[in-house]
Amino acid sequence: NDEKIINLDKLTYAGNLHSLESALNDPRLVMVRGDIGDTNLVEQILKTHNPRAIINFAAESHVDRSILGPEDFIQTNIVGTFRLLETTRHWWGAQSATDKKSFRFLHVSTDEVYGSLENEDPAFTEENRYQPNSPYSASKAASDHLVRSYFHTYDFPVLTTNCSNNYGPYQFPEKLIPLIILRALRGEHLPVYGDGKNIRDWLYVTDHCRAIQMVLEKGRLGEVYNIGGDSERQNIDVVRTICGLLDKKKPRADGKSYAEQITYVTDRPGHDRRYAINAKKIHNEIGWAPEESFDSGLAKTIDWYLNNIPWIENVTSGAYQEWTRKHYDGQ
Repeated sequence: NDEKIINLDKLTYAGNLHSLESALNDPRLVMVRGDIGDTNLVEQILKTHNPRAIINFAAESHVDRSILGPEDFIQTNIVGTFRLLETTRHWWGAQSATDKKSFRFLHVSTDEVYGSLENEDPAFTEENRYQPNSPYSASKAASDHLVRSYFHTYDFPVLTTNCSNNYGPYQFPEKLIPLIILRALRGEHLPVYGDGKNIRDWLYVTDHCRAIQMVLEKGRLGEVYNIGGDSERQNIDVVRTICGLLDKKKPRADGKSYAEQITYVTDRPGHDRRYAINAKKIHNEIGWAPEESFDSGLAKTIDWYLNNIPWIENVTSGAYQEWTRKHYDGQ
């Protein structure tokens, strides 16, 4: 449709304008570089554009980085969310009764706030208690609690979504799937933590976007909706599947399998064993279900990375190379 989108983005190491090249000249997009914790900037945006909704995707989200440097996660995920909530609440309170009633604040969160499951445990529902095990998930849990409190204390019109592991085009290659694709193509070892049997539920990015749009349109105020891809996989199986697809789509020059590059590395501290999402609530209440299977989504993802090498080269700067060397190569 013709609705305007104001994109407030700090453009930290994982964000870059190359991902928006197809939209930067679209009159529906207003790009603002800045921080959700900058209350003056957020207030100015709200007064200028009078948005009907805020969708808060902004977060530090890489568990490994949270272990080595948790302060950025506290500042963005907790303090930033608080300041965004508080600034928006004051602006919202001054709106007309009609505009107040139609406004929504949708907070995007993660399944990691629920902690870890054993293999025989049922999948996470919205009623699971929070048991975060990393500085990242703890910071997201705190932000979820803040959002909930603003609904119950101030009647602020919030919605929260907790999603499983996303994958797809444009994902910064610190996350597992693009990391493995990139390192495989470069002939580097493919790091797998521990025994590789940690289980994650995988959600294709456009399925996640559809879910968010539908929750924004139909979600009940103050409610939480779990979003999952119904695609549980062990990490080692994900890596092997990527290697098998690359063997067909971009064979190694020596004819060997990319699987020969797999290397088991020391497990990270507090590594959750299994995540799994029960998405019955969003399906029953809102009518959402994933359209991509893991196999179809992964094939599309690999094709995108193979066809967008310049994008990869632009986002993997010297700082990225230094991080991967230190964290995965022990250098």
